[in-house]
Amino acid sequence: MSFLDNILFALLLAIGVGFFTMNVKKLIRNINLGRDINRKDNSSERWKNMAMVAIGQSKMVKRPIAGILHIIVYAGFIIINIEVIEIIIDGLFGTHRILSFMGSFYDVLIASFEILAVLVLLAVFIFWIRRNTIKLDRFASSDLTGKPKKDANYIIYFEVILMSLFLLMNAADLHLQHLGIGHYNQVGSFPISKFIAPLFNGMTEGIVVSIERAAWWLHIVGILIFLNYLYFSKHLHILLAFPNTFYADLNAKGKLDNLESVTNEVKLMMDPSADPFATPTDPTAVPAKFGASDVQDLNWVQLLNAYSCTECGRCTSSCPANQTGKKLSPRKIMMDTRDRLEEVGKNIDLNKGVFVDDGKSLLHDYISTEELWACTSCNACVEECPINISPLSIIIDMRRYLVMEQSAAPNELNNVMTNIENNGAPWQYNQMDRLNWSSEA
Repeated sequence: MSFLDNILFALLLAIGVGFFTMNVKKLIRNINLGRDINRKDNSSERWKNMAMVAIGQSKMVKRPIAGILHIIVYAGFIIINIEVIEIIIDGLFGTHRILSFMGSFYDVLIASFEILAVLVLLAVFIFWIRRNTIKLDRFASSDLTGKPKKDANYIIYFEVILMSLFLLMNAADLHLQHLGIGHYNQVGSFPISKFIAPLFNGMTEGIVVSIERAAWWLHIVGILIFLNYLYFSKHLHILLAFPNTFYADLNAKGKLDNLESVTNEVKLMMDPSADPFATPTDPTAVPAKFGASDVQDLNWVQLLNAYSCTECGRCTSSCPANQTGKKLSPRKIMMDTRDRLEEVGKNIDLNKGVFVDDGKSLLHDYISTEELWACTSCNACVEECPINISPLSIIIDMRRYLVMEQSAAPNELNNVMTNIENNGAPWQYNQMDRLNWSSEA
């Protein structure tokens, strides 16, 4: 590579990484719009959770076909991108296959990259068929149309292009190695490219060099484009699956958190020495709002969940409410939360760092009360999610807002709560009659 090529590569790298850094800052800013929550407890269990779920893919293989294919693509993404290190060094310093000094280990690396590249091509081809030809139910439902459906296919096309360019680059390189052209020394092992290299027989050296260089440049440009597309894609989970599993709720499924302010009020009522009319000494003890009606009312882990969602639909396909034809889709809950959060973030950007009320909210404008009350709180969605996202926690917080701020629970639920308050039971009969059943035994 010429000195001018090195400068061009450095500039390209700086622009690509610069845009990625800007997007990461925006992402962190948006997540931090949520309420604070302590998730720093039990760090050893959290590291274990991340190792098993995010790195080990332990929940993916519960559905073996998709799980194994995903592991192949995941391994390909992680391992093949080691090759990017070599490309960056070569691009900045004008070298060629700088890591070849590792000898036989380098041969093993290149060979494994090529085998993985073919496996990735096979896996994404099967993914494309599952989404577009077979049209599995969870990929053909109404909440996965438009941009989300196109996004999944865009990622597949990205993978195909990047893997194909990688193999084409290696094949041209191998052909030039056999010819002994310039700096194309005989290094590496190419178990797949050796079958592609004969295509260059009969071509002039200049044409093959141009093909090798073009594939090299397009490969690194494609990687940088893919890196910056992640922010706008469901594949942001490639990066966020790790913190998302680390900060996941470690409590047993089904255990709901109590509102601290309500708990304190109940304790105050139970304390005979307390003055119920006294002004609270801690102004933060009384929240500005019970529950959540918009993304700023959710905690930052829930917002991290929204950005981490893979849109795989495992949650929705296992939801009993959805299976019986109800409007609820846990996947849509997460996608709606992310869309609203993005809308709030753009509002802040347009108004110089300050959110200006736009007359919208997550509740009603994105998520309807019908969806919220269809949920059975069974935790099937939480159990199925491959990266420990909890749509249920968002549903519960929004229900709390409806009940405690708007008194907008369904009539059936209002009757139950009234009966519990008056009769000590969900059924409408006098407390004195509660033990009548025993006389009938």
